[in-house]
Amino acid sequence: MSRIGRKILPLPKGVTVSAKNGTVGVKGPKGELAKLLPAGISFKVEGDKLSVLRADDSRDNRAKHGLMRAHLANMVKGVTEGWTRELEINGVGYRAEVSGDSLTMALGFSHPVVFKLPKGVGAKVDKNRIVLTSPDRDLLGQTAAKVREIRPPEPYKGKGVKYVEEFIKKKVGKAGATGSGGGG
Repeated sequence: MSRIGRKILPLPKGVTVSAKNGTVGVKGPKGELAKLLPAGISFKVEGDKLSVLRADDSRDNRAKHGLMRAHLANMVKGVTEGWTRELEINGVGYRAEVSGDSLTMALGFSHPVVFKLPKGVGAKVDKNRIVLTSPDRDLLGQTAAKVREIRPPEPYKGKGVKYVEEFIKKKVGKAGATGSGGGG
């Protein structure tokens, strides 16, 4: 049996899990999330514990077993604590600001880039850091990837948008004016 799939998931106070029309819904203080429940996978709630079950030991169900338990754990954490992802902007004149549900960034282009945040994702800007928050981990990761994609960090000076924990391996530039050049 899957090691992750058979782990019991503790449900914090105020979190309810329900199934309806083949989808599993998790409701908590920070919001409500829903995910499609794959065929052959079910769950059982006993008090404040959630266990994920599978119909049989087929290869497909074994693969979905641990995956669904991990998704449910992410959903439970999302509706209780929420998820955050931090991005860092590096470059002279590069900056960002939040206005309503959009993120406006100056990233060295001839125009400011306006990124519309999806419903359920919030943003905060502190100097050169963008902090994205959401109860939905999948949506948050996708949004952070799209923001980074606007101006990915370049390998010579490291200018661009990168994740805070990301390390940019810098390349050595041109040799310069010294050395063999055959100028004249």
